[in-house]
Amino acid sequence: MVHPAIQQIIQLFESKGDSMYGGEAVTQLEHALQAAYLAKLEHANDSLIAASLLHDIGHLLHDLPEMASEDGIDDIHEELAANFLTRYFTDEVVEPVKLHVQAKRYLCATEEGYYERLSQPSKTSLEFQGGIMNAAEVERFTANPYFSDAIALRKWDDLAKDPDFITPDLSDFISSLELTLKK
Repeated sequence: MVHPAIQQIIQLFESKGDSMYGGEAVTQLEHALQAAYLAKLEHANDSLIAASLLHDIGHLLHDLPEMASEDGIDDIHEELAANFLTRYFTDEVVEPVKLHVQAKRYLCATEEGYYERLSQPSKTSLEFQGGIMNAAEVERFTANPYFSDAIALRKWDDLAKDPDFITPDLSDFISSLELTLKK
């Protein structure tokens, strides 16, 4: 029997996953599956695979328009996701999800060429997500025990925008979700 939280997640992806992923050429579900599959291909643990699948579930938890970010609206999807996920999943799943926007800001500040490689929608959303981190913010971010997981997730997030990328189905990631539920 599927855990009720996982059933709710499946229903969210089935009911809202076909909406476009904020100005990109993929849907919310395609983006989630690509991020999770990229994590799996790099032999990430189940927590990071689950986090990669669920990192943008906050976009499915609000009723803002698909293109809210292009209109300059921060849907605070990382906070919505973390608030939802924290009821069911371990910190190893929740914290990278909560930090993946901060990871983008961090990478812009610390990795040469990172900002230039961002898609235009990611550059647009960066502006109202706080912009590029300053030195004090970088120091605070790297003090978080989950910062390296958030960076790995962020990099898969950035790559998970390919309309031609073939992934396994959502059902192939259920075991990672089940293994990372709170006991």
